Amino acid sequence: MSQPLPLLEKGMPQIVLRHIENDTELAASFAVMRELRPHLQDPAAYIVRLAHQQTQGYRLLAAWQDDAIVGLAGYRLQDNLLYDRFIYVDDLVVTASQQRSGLGERLLQAVRQRAVDLQCRHLVLDTGLHMALAQRFYFRQGLLARGMHFVEPLLQDRT
Repeated sequence: MSQPLPLLEKGMPQIVLRHIENDTELAASFAVMRELRPHLQDPAAYIVRLAHQQTQGYRLLAAWQDDAIVGLAGYRLQDNLLYDRFIYVDDLVVTASQQRSGLGERLLQAVRQRAVDLQCRHLVLDTGLHMALAQRFYFRQGLLARGMHFVEPLLQDRT
């Protein structure tokens, strides 16, 4: 079980970072994840999908304010010839009410620290070309654009 990481904001309720550990918590994360991935429609299918991703090493770090999730960082440990050992950030999202509060930076920093602890050489993520605000955020966090991500849809019913 992961240790909660308290985050204190002046004048705000305490925010605690803790990895999601069960299906109840996965279900509680659905609405926040939909803010990043609006194509997600079915909470049950979301839980099944994340359970499958967890078998591949996916971890979902949640920012909890009281009993509500207000941010998420989904990531996995990987190895390849390009980056050697690295953490790939699949998902990083905070609720609209938490944007510009520093919570996204804190989630990313927690994942970065996990990468350092695991002796990773890199922290890697992708963002859409149309996501100018996200790109600016990542530049401010010290990430650099190193390439382009190409996609070819192969099945009509999948994104």
